[in-house]
Amino acid sequence: MAQQATPVRTARLGRTLGSEPAAVSGVVLLLPAGEEVSTRRPSPMVAAASVRGLGRRLARAGHEHGLATHVVHYRYRGWNGSEAHLARDAAWAADEAVRRYGDVPVCLVGLGMGGRAALSAGGHEAVSSVVALAPWLPGEDVAAPPEPVKQLVGRRVLVVHGTHDARTDPELSFRLAARAKKANREVCRFEVHADGHGLSQYRDEVLALAEDFVMGALFGRALSRPVRDALAAPPPLGLRMPLAAGFGRSLRR
Repeated sequence: MAQQATPVRTARLGRTLGSEPAAVSGVVLLLPAGEEVSTRRPSPMVAAASVRGLGRRLARAGHEHGLATHVVHYRYRGWNGSEAHLARDAAWAADEAVRRYGDVPVCLVGLGMGGRAALSAGGHEAVSSVVALAPWLPGEDVAAPPEPVKQLVGRRVLVVHGTHDARTDPELSFRLAARAKKANREVCRFEVHADGHGLSQYRDEVLALAEDFVMGALFGRALSRPVRDALAAPPPLGLRMPLAAGFGRSLRR
């Protein structure tokens, strides 16, 4: 009996969050958290749960501007070493956004291992901006090359990390942001004091910060003063910018 070929796994985009605009002029691709090593297929509902709240907020804020927001469903749960499956899926998703919507700017928004994928795939020609929330990054090893940052040149980049994150090291995201800042002035990083990996203690502030940044990066909306200051400040000031309690209650007003 002939052996059946193993089906090829493919990444896919979830349905547009919120109502799809009549004319799309910008795209957000949400990259959920993942694992360091796993070849299991992610559960679409579980994987998307961590980013869906942010996605819905961005979809509401950007609808009038023509924003389409999608969750990226990975082929595998894991990054899996040199295979970098999540980064490859992020790049595929940017290709798919161009295929569907044409030449529109794309923002990659990732959480945890998805944050690493967003940073890694940020060099895609359609990507204009990257948001990495509590990004998982590999420990620094003198025998291994450092995580690349040159692909981020020409992109506007926001990194957000809780200072008490016990799952992903905030110091590693600071060091990556510092290297990226040397090649690209449009990099900023906010620290969420005493918050953990889920950034739940200051959830409203983190969502407001992400919205402010994404709407400015994709549609040219005026950025809030703290974000402008963080982008303009030299290291380390603009890379250790504290996220103030209550951020977002009176943005730019």
